[in-house]
Amino acid sequence: MRKLFGYSDQISVRPGDTIRFMVSSLDSTPYRADIVRLVCGDDRPSGPGFKETEIETSITGEYPGRAQAIHDGSYVIVPHQPVFDSLSSLTVQAMVWPTTPGKCYQALISKWCQKTEAGFSLYIDSNGSVAVRIGDGAGRVETLSTNSALVAREWYFVAASYNAVSKELCVVQEPLSNSHGIGKAVSAKEKIDLTRTGSNKAPLMMAAHYRDSDNPTSGTQSHYNGKIDSPRLANRALTRPEMSELAFNPFPQSLNTDILGWWDFARDITSTRISDLSGNCLNGEIVNLPTRAMRGHNWDGREHSWRHQPNQYGAIHFHDDDLYDAGWDIDFEFTVPNTLQSGIYCARLIGNNDEERIPFFVRPPIDAISSSVVLLISTATYMAYANARSDINMPFAEVKEGHIPVLTGEDVFLQENKGYGFSTYDKHSDETGVCYSSRLRPIFNMRPKTGLWSLNADTHVTDWLVAIDQPFDVVTDEDLHKEGLQAIAPYRVVVTGAHPEYWSTAMVDALVAYQQRGGRLMYLGGNGFYWRTAYHDELPGVIEVRRAENGMRFQSAEPGEYYHSFNGELGGLWRRLGTPPNALVGAGTVATGFDSASYYRRTVDSYDPRVEFIFEGIGDNELIGEFGSLLGGAAGVELDGANRKLGTPPNALVVARSENHSQLYYLSPEETPYHHPVMNGAENKRVRADMLFYETVCGGGVFTTGSISWCASLAHNEYQNNVSRITRNVLMRFLEPEPL
Repeated sequence: MRKLFGYSDQISVRPGDTIRFMVSSLDSTPYRADIVRLVCGDDRPSGPGFKETEIETSITGEYPGRAQAIHDGSYVIVPHQPVFDSLSSLTVQAMVWPTTPGKCYQALISKWCQKTEAGFSLYIDSNGSVAVRIGDGAGRVETLSTNSALVAREWYFVAASYNAVSKELCVVQEPLSNSHGIGKAVSAKEKIDLTRTGSNKAPLMMAAHYRDSDNPTSGTQSHYNGKIDSPRLANRALTRPEMSELAFNPFPQSLNTDILGWWDFARDITSTRISDLSGNCLNGEIVNLPTRAMRGHNWDGREHSWRHQPNQYGAIHFHDDDLYDAGWDIDFEFTVPNTLQSGIYCARLIGNNDEERIPFFVRPPIDAISSSVVLLISTATYMAYANARSDINMPFAEVKEGHIPVLTGEDVFLQENKGYGFSTYDKHSDETGVCYSSRLRPIFNMRPKTGLWSLNADTHVTDWLVAIDQPFDVVTDEDLHKEGLQAIAPYRVVVTGAHPEYWSTAMVDALVAYQQRGGRLMYLGGNGFYWRTAYHDELPGVIEVRRAENGMRFQSAEPGEYYHSFNGELGGLWRRLGTPPNALVGAGTVATGFDSASYYRRTVDSYDPRVEFIFEGIGDNELIGEFGSLLGGAAGVELDGANRKLGTPPNALVVARSENHSQLYYLSPEETPYHHPVMNGAENKRVRADMLFYETVCGGGVFTTGSISWCASLAHNEYQNNVSRITRNVLMRFLEPEPL
């Protein structure tokens, strides 16, 4: 089992920047750390071979090991304020949509001190019923439950009140729908032997509470799965009509002096802030990124954009396994020296028969590029797949892959150790889809020596560039999103990796601008430019993906929840949003398959004088890429094809096309208006990868391979092969200043 792992606070740095590393050693044994330049991460016998170079730096040395805990689960925290000190009688209420009501004790809204047993808590008890707990801090604690189990995925009004004068405790649970089977409105009342609610200095929390309110580092517990909408807190026991007025109407001035907290989750959706409109400044923060821009209890289906009708999106969906930032302490930090060449680097950790490499990417100094070639590092795609468990947990995985899945040590660790966050392909414990993914945590599959996907697959490109003695710089997706065109404008040629799937609007705009000024683009992958992605404006290192209608996906967003919470943009396929990949690179995803890969055959277009440079040294009848370390061929895994209707430029030449794909290759969902028997690669000619070229304005051009497995064929026969030759021919011509 893995015992040594970590992460960094940054992923892209320049000389002079300082990057910090957080490490956990589960058995607390010491480890050695150093910095290495990564050339190739593929350590399989069939691959090019694992290659890294040690770099002399000041961080090299031995470090004491320590275990650092993961505290997952999302919640709201409102710091203690003096206004809470005088709270004796109270009413606490909210609208809730529970997803796992029978799972365990789950906190809804509480200001509770576990040590002194003082305060109050509205919660779901172990029977799945709404309950309340009151403690006076002097040893007396009272609880009361509705004893009526909630039904998952239904809206309820829930409340509890306590009258310190009459000593009456009340709890309410009412479904908002009268559909059969949901249950009826229930409530419970009883006299209790408490004179007041005990005061404490603990924060007010929603969806969880601290294990030890005096020590927040102890972590949280009693996490709630589901939505909360319209939470309210009053300083007296309200009548039932007053509770409704507080719940369903605008802020009631008649209750102004009674309201302590009136939180509106529909405000500040793009931020981590929670706004209190009571005037008591009981504003809070969300922790671990629960999902915002969620349909509220009053969503009527007439509007699907939360920006247009925010009052219907006043819900936050909390999960007991949400994670944004692991929050570990720093173990060492590294200031990038001016002499460090641009490229892929890792902090290498070795200890107790275990090793870890934490990747980061070094750019050249500002205004001092070292090459005319830049490799665009697909960090958004890496994050989208971060710690993916979908292939392990997915039914029919064997059928999809065409073989029995082989679990890696990382797979086993993630199955046995919960809490390290998910990919956007996974589901939370309540079976709702994951739409946020962060890099501020250990990411076990964003490493060398892992499967040929994401980062490790892209090291085939760096390996090839080094092998042909071609200098290059690197720029990450995050850089492109933040800086736009400026990040890639200095370079004559932009080269992608094998799978640049996830793109933000700012990234797309930058690539369009780059092409319009004569830039040359080499798209060496497949399934690129596929899903629209959002970055957070305030929080570093996190992306959002709302999988709207259509596209290849393991889970989908719910109706009315297709718009990103980070920026309000409609999520989904770029194809459905009016910017198909074909308009950017000439081809878009048409099919996928994971059992084998095939080859390309030259087309009539390949003999056009415009593309003579591509096939220099390539025979007329030569099959292209009938080899490779990823499934045995250069055309495989995910395939892109040209389509004039989707924006493939009219001057594009399809110079080669793959053929002979297996029955386990299928057209992608967006390619099939309806399912029919002839959808597989053995029977449908639309299942193919198109290699194409076209000129753009100002002497620029685009070369597209249309296949994820292309890059894994570059190193075949010590780089002496037609895949490497074609790719090099294109690169050398693209580097020439003459217009294409």
